[in-house]
Amino acid sequence: MRSLRGTLTVWYTVALAAAVLAFGLTITVLQRRAAVLAQEERLAALAGRVSGVLAQRAIDGHGPLVDLSFAPRIRQLRIDVIDQLSLIPGLVLVLDTTGSGVYGSPEVQRLTVAGTDLLRNRVASSRLDQQRFAITLDRTDYEFVAQRAPARTPSILAVAVGEPAIEAGASFERLGTSILLVLPLILLCAALLGYILSSRALRPVSQMIDELEAITDGRSLHRRLLAGALQAEELARLSKALNALLARLETSFDAMRRFVADASHELKTPLMVMRAGVERTLTDPKTSPEALLPLEETLVGVRHMTELVDALLTLARVDEGRMELHREPVNLGDLLAETFETAQILGEEAGVDVTLELPGGPVVVDADGGRIRQLVMNLVTNAVKYTPAGGKVWMTLTGTPQAATISVRDTGIGIAPGDVARVFDRFWRADPARSRTGERPGIGLGLAISKWIAEAHGGSIAVTSRPQRGTTFTVTLPRQVAEPGLPAGAASAVIES
Repeated sequence: MRSLRGTLTVWYTVALAAAVLAFGLTITVLQRRAAVLAQEERLAALAGRVSGVLAQRAIDGHGPLVDLSFAPRIRQLRIDVIDQLSLIPGLVLVLDTTGSGVYGSPEVQRLTVAGTDLLRNRVASSRLDQQRFAITLDRTDYEFVAQRAPARTPSILAVAVGEPAIEAGASFERLGTSILLVLPLILLCAALLGYILSSRALRPVSQMIDELEAITDGRSLHRRLLAGALQAEELARLSKALNALLARLETSFDAMRRFVADASHELKTPLMVMRAGVERTLTDPKTSPEALLPLEETLVGVRHMTELVDALLTLARVDEGRMELHREPVNLGDLLAETFETAQILGEEAGVDVTLELPGGPVVVDADGGRIRQLVMNLVTNAVKYTPAGGKVWMTLTGTPQAATISVRDTGIGIAPGDVARVFDRFWRADPARSRTGERPGIGLGLAISKWIAEAHGGSIAVTSRPQRGTTFTVTLPRQVAEPGLPAGAASAVIES
């Protein structure tokens, strides 16, 4: 699952990379446009310079600009004019009124005849005082500025000055090269900066999550999130909303706990009176035989209700934090041996074989013996209840210097994979086929109490199960009291019913 921090980092990096590309493209386009404008201005200035030279030489009194003394049909400017025009860079072309080229710079002279004729015709066709045009000469693109000749030079038609055109492809190629060289560093810096910024931005959210995760049960609902420490308005609103929700939950949980505790306490006395009355009536010789069966069924119901009330009262005290443990060194081997006697009776009634496996030495823990006995009895009762006749139940105790492990395994009907995670929920019951209501009904609170007992001792309880193959409950308790001399892998004593 992707984290919000990672998502923000990726988007920040992508956005920055796109911004860099857009910025580079914009700069390249603007630079090229500026270069084109600068070239046009430069060519216009050079064309004006050529016109200025021609105008100046036309009035210096040295004769006509076009010198016809070289050879018949050869028209060209005077030598002194050519000398001055040769100082002007680029492709320079001067046409007389007959359309003949009377001057061509060395760059023009290097063109082919076809290229020269194409250029001359293009300049001769210009009708504006100044015109910019692009032309391809000998497979090379050029930019030219052509001007009408000054009025002082009646023998001259037009002048033109050109340069190779600025190549757009070269600009974009340079941009691509620059981006390829710089982009990895930019992306690395962007990812690092994005991660740092997102971490700082989400730090209040992480603190809120930590505080919410610390509210693990109904006893932690009094805690509140610190809204004042949050800078962002949205997070402050979220914190206030969560605090209001926690307040409502705390009120509801307190009301529920008070109701359960009060109801359980108030029901204990009437149930005891009913149980005593039913038992007294059952033992009264005057009771008719026809009334015995209904009385026995009533007694079973009263015992079931008493068990339920006791469990509810226990959980209510647990929720209120008023349930205390009376810790003392307890030998789990002796405790399981005592519990095994009751388990044998349950097993005989259900036709289930119960086996106890103990290590060769004592396994002592600092615990409340009564609560641990209650935990083991809950597990054994469930194991016998959900194991068909002819099945087996194993009670096993193992010990290490760090922990003691109690395991209750059966060959019963098992638990569906989707239900394993819910077996410790209060009042949760699996499929009705597992309840065997007519034989030994349950109340759905035994495993919840067992989980509390294990965790209250600093231990844990786990379950593994396979449908129709059996279930194993494993309780791990820390060893508070160490017994030197318990060898690893000591021989076990096995007791079978």
